[in-house]
Amino acid sequence: MSKRVVKEKLLTIAEVKELLSSIGEEKLDQFQRRTLDYAMKFSNIEDAKKARELVERLVNEFELEEPEAIQLVNCMPRSVEEIRVFLGGGKKIIKVEKLEAILSLLDEYRAE
Repeated sequence: MSKRVVKEKLLTIAEVKELLSSIGEEKLDQFQRRTLDYAMKFSNIEDAKKARELVERLVNEFELEEPEAIQLVNCMPRSVEEIRVFLGGGKKIIKVEKLEAILSLLDEYRAE
């Protein structure tokens, strides 16, 4: 039986964790169990809905591309310098005020 891609969607680690947990560990293959284990260890936001909400806010309020926003949510950088790495690594000029506002938003969700 061949598998085919029906739909592709970028997900945060928290969303992957929720998705795989909802299937039930006993129904997962070895690769999926390893992925779930990784997601449980490295998810920086426990609630998948909060993670998606944060992605949407980063995209809408700061005009970030969805892949950039997802990487920020997955890694939850703690400084402006760390955020710069995810947003072009210094190739794009981004105002410090914008970076500080992004950091403030991340801190809001980090505290929860």
